[in-house]
Parts: sequence; structure tokens; C-alpha cells
Amino acid sequence: MSTDLSTKPVIEFRGVSKTYATGTHAIEDVNIRINKGEFVFVVGSSGAGKSTFMKLIMHEEKANTGLITVNGYNLTRMKRKQIPLLRRTMGIVFQDFRLIPTMNVFDNVAFAMHIVGASNHEIRVKVAKALSLVELGDKARAMPNELSGGEQQRVGLARALVNNPDLIIADEPTGNVDPNMSYGIVSLLTEINRRGTTILMVTHDHNLVRDFHHRVIMLDKGKIVADNAAGGESV
Repeated sequence: MSTDLSTKPVIEFRGVSKTYATGTHAIEDVNIRINKGEFVFVVGSSGAGKSTFMKLIMHEEKANTGLITVNGYNLTRMKRKQIPLLRRTMGIVFQDFRLIPTMNVFDNVAFAMHIVGASNHEIRVKVAKALSLVELGDKARAMPNELSGGEQQRVGLARALVNNPDLIIADEPTGNVDPNMSYGIVSLLTEINRRGTTILMVTHDHNLVRDFHHRVIMLDKGKIVADNAAGGESV
């Protein structure tokens, strides 16, 4: 069951470790708390454990030890039938856009609402609102191949937003767009964050981390080696 997020962290790891069958120690004894309304960058070199960290949050992977809670769900004891309910509380933005090439912009965004059984009226209203927020209201009938990379990523962001998630997970969302578009996308995420949505963003772009003054968690060899949480707390 989901719980009151006003008193619970949106994401919490307690003593979490993940070792793959190959013997790779991807995450080791991670303890972290991300509260409602935070914007957090996750950084680290290739192989630092960022992808596994995100997969654990989305319940694409299971921890070997420790406790994980996300949006009030205990992932450690989560049953298979609960996984879709968990994922409906989050929006996910991918590096490679993952738009459906045979669908126009409107239908790509609406697809996320059809999955949860929204009415046609609700879909029309919420898709229009989401496209307006990402400044693509005039592109609703365009096909993905008619858009720039930055525009395609903004469609992906609208799709992540349309079901009003408590949490947005952005996995290298600026990896396939030019620097100017990168700043635009993070500015949009920052504006969404100001409206109350928790944002967790993986990035390799240190310029973005430097210029947008959000919390930064650094992973190295599966461990959190830096965390500039409020008050200078480190983990």
C-alpha cells in the first residue's frame, strides 16, 4: 500500500547492496534518503553503479541485501502484481527518447494514459497541458522523425509528466541533444520540480551540475562517496 509522502521519504535505501551473478559488486552498503520535492543529480564515472542504482529504484533489479522504499512502497517485499502500481507513481525519461515512430506527438504522450485506463476526455485535457508545459503545443500532430533531438526529448518529458507522477527519473536525458537543448531540458525539469515533483537525474554533464544548484550524489565503485545534501551532510 502507498503511504503519506508528506512524512515519508520519496526514496530511501538502508544498507543496500547488489551483486550480479558475474560477481560484480554494483552497489555496496548504500544508505540514502531523498525527500519529497528534492532535485537530485546522480553522477559518477562509467561503471560507478548509477545504472544499477536507478534499476533498483524502478524495481528492474532486486537488491541482495538491505531495504528500499520508493513512493511508500517497500521494494524488498514487493509482489509482482504491485510493480505496475509502483511504476505509475513515477515518470521515466530516457536518453534515447523511446518514442513510437508510427505515432504522432499527441499519441506518443497519450499512450502513457491509455495504459492506466484514462478516459478520452482526460487524455485530451492532460496531453494538451503536458505539451503546453514543454512548449510543444503546436507539434501535437507532428511525427517523431519531423522533430529535432531536443524536441523529441521534450515529448519524452511530456509523456513522463502526463500522469502527474510523484517522482520523475531522468536517465541521461541530455545525452543525445546539443548543449543548448541540454540546458533547456534541465530548466524544464527544474520548473517541474518547483511545482512539487521530485526529480532524480543521472548525468555525465558536469557543466549542468555546476550551473544548476541542486543536490548532487556521487557514486564510485558502487558506493556513495559524496552527497551535498542540505546542511553539508555527507554519506
